[in-house]
Amino acid sequence: MSEASLPHLGSLPNRLLRLYTGLALYGAGIGLQVESALGNDPWDVFHQGLSVRTGWSIGTWIILVGALVMVFWIPLRQRPGIGTVSNIVLLGLFADLTIWLSPTPEPLAVRWIYLLSAVVFIAVATGLYIGAGLGPGPRDGLMTGLNRLGLSIRVARTLIEVTVLVAGWLLGGTVGVGTVVFAVAIGPLTQMFMPLMRPRPDVTRP
Repeated sequence: MSEASLPHLGSLPNRLLRLYTGLALYGAGIGLQVESALGNDPWDVFHQGLSVRTGWSIGTWIILVGALVMVFWIPLRQRPGIGTVSNIVLLGLFADLTIWLSPTPEPLAVRWIYLLSAVVFIAVATGLYIGAGLGPGPRDGLMTGLNRLGLSIRVARTLIEVTVLVAGWLLGGTVGVGTVVFAVAIGPLTQMFMPLMRPRPDVTRP
């Protein structure tokens, strides 16, 4: 979604606040889903698999993979924004912080609370992040870049996510019921939160 398609984006400080709040919530959602041990979303299955193989943190791999994905933006002629760079740098840091603060609980009910909270956090975060209109995340930019080459968004997203999911599973990332819950719930929840996260137009202005 382009910035031009988002009316009433608001002032720059307001947009930056939404951007960084969204990134913090998204990172927290990633951390909670990982610590639920019920299954990650496709990209984080991949990040966790790389972490298992190397001993580096999941957050470190989120940063490194995000930076690597940016290389593929060059032939796709995608342009980053401040939101893109912030996504690369901060998302992994917030994920690692949440993982450190929230170790995997033993009771299954609490793990489900982690999982469901994670999905809601990520849906809200997506609404905030996109609503800020300051540039797509590196992984989303890859999807929209493939769309510009002729692939539909659905095909591009499916191709990318199936690839990283299988690769992550082979590397040792956690695939489970949480992966399915995320896949089923994230679209409708994001659609629900998107209008709520956009700034209201200033009715006092002429």
